[in-house]
Amino acid sequence: MLIVFGVAVAAVLVEAFVPRRGRYASQLLLALGGLVAAFVAVVVLAAGLDFSAEAAPGYTAAVDAVAVDGPALFLQGTILLVSILAVLLVAERGIEPGARGATAGGPGAAATGADSADAFAPQASAVPGSLAEREAAAVGMSQTEVFPLVLFAVGGMLLFPASNDLLTMFIALEVLSLPLYLLCGLARRQRLLSQESALKYFLLGAFSSAFFLFGVALLYGYAGTVRLAGIADAVAGRADGDTLALIGAAMLAVGLLFKIGAVPFHSWIPDVYQGAPTPITAFMAAATKVAAFGAMLRVFYVALPGLRDDWRPLLWGVAILTMVAGSVLAVTQNDVKRMLAYSSVAHAGFILTGLIAADRAGLASTMFYLFAYGFSTLGAFAVVTLVRDDLGEATHMSRWAGLGRRSPLVGAVFALFLLAFAGIPLTSGFVSKFAVFGAAAGSGAVPLVIVGVVSSAIAAYFYVRVIVLMFFDEPDRDAPTVVVPSVLTTVAVAAGAVMTVVLGVFPQPLLDLADRVAVFLG
Repeated sequence: MLIVFGVAVAAVLVEAFVPRRGRYASQLLLALGGLVAAFVAVVVLAAGLDFSAEAAPGYTAAVDAVAVDGPALFLQGTILLVSILAVLLVAERGIEPGARGATAGGPGAAATGADSADAFAPQASAVPGSLAEREAAAVGMSQTEVFPLVLFAVGGMLLFPASNDLLTMFIALEVLSLPLYLLCGLARRQRLLSQESALKYFLLGAFSSAFFLFGVALLYGYAGTVRLAGIADAVAGRADGDTLALIGAAMLAVGLLFKIGAVPFHSWIPDVYQGAPTPITAFMAAATKVAAFGAMLRVFYVALPGLRDDWRPLLWGVAILTMVAGSVLAVTQNDVKRMLAYSSVAHAGFILTGLIAADRAGLASTMFYLFAYGFSTLGAFAVVTLVRDDLGEATHMSRWAGLGRRSPLVGAVFALFLLAFAGIPLTSGFVSKFAVFGAAAGSGAVPLVIVGVVSSAIAAYFYVRVIVLMFFDEPDRDAPTVVVPSVLTTVAVAAGAVMTVVLGVFPQPLLDLADRVAVFLG
């Protein structure tokens, strides 16, 4: 965390003092170098913990505000890996928005050229469509401020699942959220839609943060401390009179369920995912979900295990609503990004089934699911950035007709990600769902598993519908172009695809690792 925050501050200084001509390369190298160094630090810290000991391995740092234990390090490593790929998407400058007559992976593939433009507005402060905006675009200005903003968001995400007290967790929530509010409003095209999505995200996010903070206040009033272990001791030491704790836990859950996009706190997901620049959408769909679920796991497993009989029925209802609503609403969508957004909502419900298990198997399976889903969803959104017409990304589903015929490689990769989301065998999605459903069934939540299987079947319909559209429908005469990306997006897509296949065919090493580290520091 210190490395990431330090690099973020250095990136602000680069933004202030490095000439514009060399700023992009400096920011990219600084961001990638910082994230790689932070991942190495996570591996070194994990290697220093003895997971074979009977007691929970780990220790606290920063005046007991941060827990350094197996789940925290596993989730931090996951966040850093997907953030590295997200930074590659953010840094993409080689996509031709108006390219015609060339497809990636097909004859006559277009080369990247000087006309290329990134996904972000050339001047964020300019009014959309104004003369200032056109002049900024004409001289080739680019928003390199996105790099320090992404790094600050990553720093908050690293702190969120490692927080050992509720105040630190709230600070982490705000640190990761504020940069995302800004990043969502920086799309180069459809700027009004982008700014609308940022405003919706900000208003609803502020509302949910207030709920979280009220929950913190109530739990502090109940336990006399904001430390998670202290709250658990207070709950265990009282035989009755838990009303204040239950209300506080419910309000705390509202803030966390908003971040993961669970029903009924999901209304921001489709609008924000559609309006935000697609690299930021990919970053949010992957890394933010990992961080938010990590914080939920720590709250419910460390602070509130004594209220398990009270919060499990509540989360049962939320998980069922989330799985069913996400799957059903995704069927009605005609925009690829909105379809993936509702898919993200449904997956939040599937992951909740692992959390509801409330045991070591549930924790391990949830962490595995988050790792696998992060790579798949980031790769899927990376593919979306490649399908373009004169207006930018062609996200209306009808525009994807015949895509697999014109660009077999890109169509096959996107189909792989969709099949993983559907939970088809030999993909990471199948192993992930099998793991969380198995953990839930083992804890007695068999009806929840049945709902999950039915919801997965509904979800498979709209995933297969897109695959049929790509490979069996005739393309339009003015079909969009699948452009050739630079090596940055290529690496992001390839890493997502490889991880999706590897975790589907050889999942056991990661499953064993997740099970080995699945012990929270009390």
